[in-house]
Amino acid sequence: MSKHILITGGTGLIGRTLITALEKKYAMTVVTRDPSRATRLLGEQINCITSEELTSVDKFDAIINLAGEPIADKRWSDAQKERICNSRWKITQQLVDLINTSSNAPSVFISGSAIGVYGRQGDTVVTEDFTDFHDEFSRAVCQKWENIALQANTRVCIMRTGVVLSDGGGALSKMLMPFRLGLGGPISSGKQFMAWIHMQDMIDAIQHLLSNEDAHGVYNFTSPNPNTNSFFSIALAKRLERPCIFRVPAFVIKALMGESSDLVLYGQKVIPKRLLGEGFTFTFPTLKEALADLDL
Repeated sequence: MSKHILITGGTGLIGRTLITALEKKYAMTVVTRDPSRATRLLGEQINCITSEELTSVDKFDAIINLAGEPIADKRWSDAQKERICNSRWKITQQLVDLINTSSNAPSVFISGSAIGVYGRQGDTVVTEDFTDFHDEFSRAVCQKWENIALQANTRVCIMRTGVVLSDGGGALSKMLMPFRLGLGGPISSGKQFMAWIHMQDMIDAIQHLLSNEDAHGVYNFTSPNPNTNSFFSIALAKRLERPCIFRVPAFVIKALMGESSDLVLYGQKVIPKRLLGEGFTFTFPTLKEALADLDL
């Protein structure tokens, strides 16, 4: 009998891609606010339930927790900050409580986080053992999210994810329009680092954590080669065969995004030290390779 995996956030970009990669090997149940919509998106072969219907995790071999309100889609009003926090903390706490009261706990709990946990770090090289976090909203959200997950009485892996590059949506799709129009360019100084990961490497790394019984603790889900915003802008423009002559001033980004502009005006030079140390091989380790693979 195939193993059974429970997934939250299954209708999101990463979740949908992951399910496509895993559905031939595993039985899967997705926790969702709207099971009928999730079934339309994912197919009848995926069991879709609400969080209220999830009362036990005894039958699951693994849990992959990807749930969370998109952090950069809207301005950070107090109400939006609360949604961002609760959409991560509440379901993670529910899963941990179910694991800890289970008579047959899943063998692994893989839970999301983001490199925003480090806060702004300039050009400092950041690996998983880095502890000098900069105190800001993204750090507070992710640190509590991780701390909840780490209370689970099973093997726990935390994914500190960078910008996921995909031709199916996400952050890259939001960047494309100005570049396609020849209006793209670096943001502010362009010196801020942008740690990214190709979607295929993201999915492969999750499967690495699933199958490697020695894997536990925090992992940076980023390529081994983070780039500055200027480098990224030039590479994207070149891939699209467009110019890269405009620069977006910081005040424009702040006016558009408010406090959430921190996410693009500052960055982190993050390295996936633990994945590399465990022998994980990136299919797309450089930005040129990653952009070349995507259907842009």
